[in-house]
Amino acid sequence: MNKDPYQIKKLLNTKNGTYTYYSLAELEKQGHGISKLPFSIRILLENVLRNFDDFAITRESIETILNWKPIASDKDIPFKPARVLMQDFTGVPAVVDIASLRAEIARKGKNPDEINPLIPVDLIIDHSVQVDYFGTEYAYSRNMEEEYKHNKERYQFLKWAQKSFNNFSVVPPGMGICHQVNLEYLSKGVIERNGEVFPDTLVGTDSHTPMVNGIGVVAWGVGGIEAEAAILGQPIYFIMPEVIGLKLTGKLPLGSTATDLVLTIADLLRKYGVVGKFVEVFGSGLDNLSVPDRATIGNMSPEFGCTITYFPIDDKTLEYMRKSNRSEEQVKLVEDYCRTNMLWRTGNEEINYTDIVELDLSAMEPTVAGPKRPQDKILLKNFKSKFIELLDRTYGRKYKEVKQLSSWMAEGGSQPIQQAISTLGPEPEIEETIVNGMKNVWVTIGGESFRLSDGAVAIAAITSCTNTSNPFVMVGAGLVARKARERGLKTKPWVKTSLAPGSKVVTDYLEKADLMDDLEAMQFHIVGYGCTSCIGNSGPLPTYVAKAVEEHDLVVASVLSGNRNFEARIHPQIRMNFLMSPMLVVAYAIAGRVDIDMLNEPISFDPNQQPVYLKDIWPTDDEINELMNEVLSPKDFEKNYDEIFEGNDIWRNLEVPDDKLYIWDDESTYIKEAPFFYNISDDAAPLKDIKDARALLVLGDSITTDHISPAGQFNEFSAAGEYLICRGVKREDFNSYGSRRGNDEVMLRGTFANVRIKNKLATKEGGFTKYLPTGEEIYVYDAALKYQQSQTPLAILAGKEYGSGSSRDWAAKGTFLLGVKVVLAESYERIHRSNLVGMGVLPLQYKAGDSAEKLMLTGDETFTITGIAEDIKPLKTIEVIAKKEDGQEIKFQAIARMDSKIEIEYYRHGGILQYVLRQFLDKA
Repeated sequence: MNKDPYQIKKLLNTKNGTYTYYSLAELEKQGHGISKLPFSIRILLENVLRNFDDFAITRESIETILNWKPIASDKDIPFKPARVLMQDFTGVPAVVDIASLRAEIARKGKNPDEINPLIPVDLIIDHSVQVDYFGTEYAYSRNMEEEYKHNKERYQFLKWAQKSFNNFSVVPPGMGICHQVNLEYLSKGVIERNGEVFPDTLVGTDSHTPMVNGIGVVAWGVGGIEAEAAILGQPIYFIMPEVIGLKLTGKLPLGSTATDLVLTIADLLRKYGVVGKFVEVFGSGLDNLSVPDRATIGNMSPEFGCTITYFPIDDKTLEYMRKSNRSEEQVKLVEDYCRTNMLWRTGNEEINYTDIVELDLSAMEPTVAGPKRPQDKILLKNFKSKFIELLDRTYGRKYKEVKQLSSWMAEGGSQPIQQAISTLGPEPEIEETIVNGMKNVWVTIGGESFRLSDGAVAIAAITSCTNTSNPFVMVGAGLVARKARERGLKTKPWVKTSLAPGSKVVTDYLEKADLMDDLEAMQFHIVGYGCTSCIGNSGPLPTYVAKAVEEHDLVVASVLSGNRNFEARIHPQIRMNFLMSPMLVVAYAIAGRVDIDMLNEPISFDPNQQPVYLKDIWPTDDEINELMNEVLSPKDFEKNYDEIFEGNDIWRNLEVPDDKLYIWDDESTYIKEAPFFYNISDDAAPLKDIKDARALLVLGDSITTDHISPAGQFNEFSAAGEYLICRGVKREDFNSYGSRRGNDEVMLRGTFANVRIKNKLATKEGGFTKYLPTGEEIYVYDAALKYQQSQTPLAILAGKEYGSGSSRDWAAKGTFLLGVKVVLAESYERIHRSNLVGMGVLPLQYKAGDSAEKLMLTGDETFTITGIAEDIKPLKTIEVIAKKEDGQEIKFQAIARMDSKIEIEYYRHGGILQYVLRQFLDKA
C-alpha cells in the first residue's frame, strides 16, 4: 500500500534537524484550493493524509476533506488525535473500562498486555478537591488532607494504571486544573515524533478541552468511551463540520474583560446556532487578544454549542509560548512548520467559511450570565432589575423597593464577623421577616446579627480554568481586593469565599505582586488547585446559612468565575448561580447580595459609614498591565512544571501492586469491574425493532448531563445514598457522585437523580417517576428495576438541546444500565448524542416541527419503533407508533441519529468498546 498517494511527503529543514512532514503547500501546487480552506479543516486534512492506511482511513476519507465545501455535508470523516487528556472524574471510569477490557481478554485466554494506550494519555487529578475549609491560611492543607482521606482508593487505582499501562501519565492532586495545565505546559503546537512533525491535536474527556484552541491546537471534548476507543487505536468518526467564521474587530474598552467578551459570545452563538459546527476566529480584533484571552473563549466552546472555537497560530501564539517557558527550539519548530505548511495566520487570508458572524470588541460592556445557563447574558447595568424579574417570575416574590441600601446597612446588614464562622459554630437564632417583598431572615450567631434574604450571595468563588488562566482578570481581582482593603471594606459574613487557581503559577505571580495578602484580607484564601465550585465541589454552606436557607426557603445566589451554572451543579441549596469575572466576584462578595445596582449604588460602606462605589475600587487597564509586566515570568512556569508529576508525600507514599491485571475488591464502593464487557459474546446479536416500550421520564428543553448524571453531593435518602448506607458507608464518607464514577452501582442509582430535574411523569421535583403499570411514584432507579423484571424496554422523551453540558459518559452509561433503549428528543448536543450511540442506546430525533407537545404525547403511551432491524442506514427515517391506554394510536416519523456507517456498527455491537473488543478478539 502506498502510504503517500498524493506524493506530498517532504523534508523540513530546521536548525535543530531535518524532519518529514505531509505538505499542504504541495497539495496547493497540485491545484487543490488549500488556501481557501479554514485552518481547522487544513489540520483535519493533514491528519488523514498522515494516518492513511486504506482501511480505517481511506482515499475517500482524504477526498471528503480535500473537497470540503461550506455547505452542510452528511459524509463522515475519521480523526486520529495525537494525544488524549483526562481528568479524574471522567478518567477513573475510563481506566475502569480499560482494566475491565483486560480482565475480559484474560478470561478468554488472550494476552491482557495487548490492551494498552497506543497514544500518549495525560490524566490530571483536579476534580476531587472540595471546599470543606475556607477563609483561613490552613484551608488549602486541610482540603488536601480531606481529599486524600476520601479518595485514597481512587488515587491508588490511578497510580496502578500509571504503573501498569504504557503511554499513561498521571498528574497528582493539588497541581492544577487539566485545561490550564494543558494550555501552560502540555500543548506543544507542533509535535515531533519518530522524526516526523505534525500539528498537536487531542481529544479530552472533559467538554472544556477546546481551551487549547486558544494556543492553536485543534482539540475538543468527547465522552470517555470515545476517548478510550481513540486510546486503543480506533479513529473518532464524525460528520464533516461546517465552519462558522467569527470575525472580531476593534479592541476591548476600558472596564471590560475577556470574561465579558466570552459571555457575550455565548449569547451570540447560541442564538445563531452552532451545535456540531466548528467556529474559527479571524479579523483584526485578533491582534488585540492575548492567548489567555483566546483560551478563555475557546474554553467555553461547549457553552456556545460548537465543537471547537479555533484560533490559528500567529505571533501572539509564539509570544505566549515564550512567556510560558516553552523552549526556543520548540517555538522555532512551531513557527517553521506552520509557516511552511500553510498553518500560519497572517491576517490576509481569504477563507471560504460556511457563514460569518461579526462582533465588535469595542462594544463590550460588563456582563454576567445566569441564573442557570451560561448563555443567559445579563448586562451588569441590568442585573438588579433582571434579578427582581426572575425572583417574581420563578418564585412569585414581589419585590418592592421601600428601603435604601444605607438604611439596610444601618440595621445591621454590615455588621462584620471578623472571620469565617466554622460549620461547627454555635447554634444560630433565626427570625423570619418580610422586607421589600422578599423573605428576610435575621440571624444571630455568637452575639452578631445580620440579615440573610433572597438574593444574598452564599458562595463567591474565584474558580475554573476559564478565568484563572488569564493573568489580566486575576491581577485585576487582586487589585479590586487591594483597593477595597484600603477603603476598609470586608466581605459579608454569610458569603463562603474561595480562590482555586488552575495552576500554582497563578499563586506565584499574585504573591510577587503582594496581592495574595489583599485577597486573603477579603477572605479569598487558596482552597486548592482544582475545579472546586465549578464542578460542584463547593462543600457545605456554613450551618447557620444552610439552616436559614432550608427552613425559610430562601432563594440565595452564587457568583463564580466559572463556565457552568446549571441547576443544582454549584450547590443543591443555591437556586441562582451567576457567571462573571473574578473582579466582579470580589465586588459581589463585598456587597453580599445580587439585587444591587453595581454601577450606581454603593457596594458597601467604610468604617465611617461613607459609601464606596464599584468605580472606587475598580483598577484601570494600565494598572493591571503594569503589574502584570512586573510579575509574570517564564521562571514561574519552569519552577512549577518541573515538579508537576511529583505530588506531595501522601501521593509518593501510596503503595500500588505490580499486577498487569487489576485485582478487583468486592468490598470496594469506589472501584468495581465494569459490567459492559463481562463474558461478552463472540458476535453481536442481530438488530431488533423496539416493541411496547414505556416512558421512564418525560423531560423539557435544555436537559443537561448534570440533570442526567449529577456530579455533586447526595444524601442518605437518595437511591445511591441508601445503597452506600446498606454497604456500611457513613453519610460523611459519601463523597460525591463524580468521585464514585468507578462504581456502576452508585452511578446507576444516581442517574436522573439531580434534585432539580423536572420529570413530567412525576409530581415531585428530583429523581422520581411514575411506574406506569400501577401509577405509584418512586425513584427512577426503582421504577427501572420493576420494568427490567417484566422485560419492558424503556424510552425517554425530551425537548431541545438534550444532553448539553459536560462530556459525561455516565449520562449515557447510566441511561443504558437503566434499560433505556431509545431517547426521543427535538435536538441533541453533540457529545451526548455520540455517547448514547457509543453505549448502544438509539437517539431518535423528531422531524422538524414535531415535538411531544405537538404530537400530544404524554408519556403514558406504549411505543413501538420499527425500521431498525432491516436496512438500517445513517440518518434513516424510522416509524414510531405511540399507543394510548384507550387504544388510540399516534403514528409519526423520526430520524435515527446514527450519523455514519461506523456509528451503526457501534450500535449493532451494543457500544463502541464492545465493537473494539470484538475486533481485537477476532484478530488475537
